[in-house]
Amino acid sequence: MVDVDRNGLEVLSEQECWLLLEAAHIGRLAVSIGDRPEIFPVNYVVAGDDAAGRVIVFLTAPGSKLAGAVLGRSVAFEIDAADPLFHTGWSVVLQGTAAEIEGLEELMDAEALPLRPWGPTPKHNYVRISPTSVSGRRILRRTA
Repeated sequence: MVDVDRNGLEVLSEQECWLLLEAAHIGRLAVSIGDRPEIFPVNYVVAGDDAAGRVIVFLTAPGSKLAGAVLGRSVAFEIDAADPLFHTGWSVVLQGTAAEIEGLEELMDAEALPLRPWGPTPKHNYVRISPTSVSGRRILRRTA
């Protein structure tokens, strides 16, 4: 049986959310810089192999994205997909805290991940997002 919210959207289980997070490569990081919200696209990987230990890891350079992520109290991370032809889609939102990966052993583990910058700017700062909540919704295909 499909769990549906009050708006008629399918509620995704946490396991389904992690499967979608693991399958995607681009997400949006939402941070607060001063009193303004900012959203940054990032390529990322899921690290960890169990629900309690899974985290999002991305690379960045020094600047507002890094500062906003690690100096703020919390961050949000979102991925989604949409099919405009059939009016279907899904969205996963992860809320949590971000920290720069700095310890030698953790840095070596991060460098072994299949994560490389897509853009031309060198990026050497690994950031880990530890989730406090993971949720998702899917727009169900309507039948006539």
